[in-house]
Amino acid sequence: MPADIRWLGHAAFLLSDGSRNVYIDPYDLHETSLPVADLVLVTHGHYDHCSPGDVARITGDDSVILATADCAGKISPGSDVRIVSPGNEYDAAGIKVRTVPAYNPSKRFHPRSSNWVGYIVYIGGESVYHTGDSDLVPEMEGLGVDVALLPVGGTYTMDAEEAAEAFRLIGARKAVPMHYGSVVGGDDDARRFLSLIGQD
Repeated sequence: MPADIRWLGHAAFLLSDGSRNVYIDPYDLHETSLPVADLVLVTHGHYDHCSPGDVARITGDDSVILATADCAGKISPGSDVRIVSPGNEYDAAGIKVRTVPAYNPSKRFHPRSSNWVGYIVYIGGESVYHTGDSDLVPEMEGLGVDVALLPVGGTYTMDAEEAAEAFRLIGARKAVPMHYGSVVGGDDDARRFLSLIGQD
């Protein structure tokens, strides 16, 4: 079955194929009945992406956590935490994941040298790409994923117009806006993005 994609606010998502649950950048989670994670993916160490308390809320004894080096050390000892870097493939909890570089080419917030990542998750017969905190970068070109989860709030990442350009560069079939409504950006940014790519 196709993956069920739930936006949990800001840059946090839950992907599920009915039997496996993958969280990406869990942060400021309010729901009380979230399922236990099979896999947690953390894109980088900023507080609104690497939130040890939220990771602890949704992990169990068998959960696997993939995280960048600057986040891995913040997560509770005893967790199954594995460090990732850009441009690699991983198989964790029976789920294939690919990392893509995530950075700002001309802003200071997310330098390329930090080795932060976005993730392509292969689940439910689909490929879902969470860009992490990134601007439009050459490594996105031609990824051809089914679904792209793209930041639209601006300031630290892409704004709506840049995200629309990234959507076309990636060659995704559909998109979900993120990184708005909390730290930066608002609903108008999300609506603007969806309008620009011709998606409801």
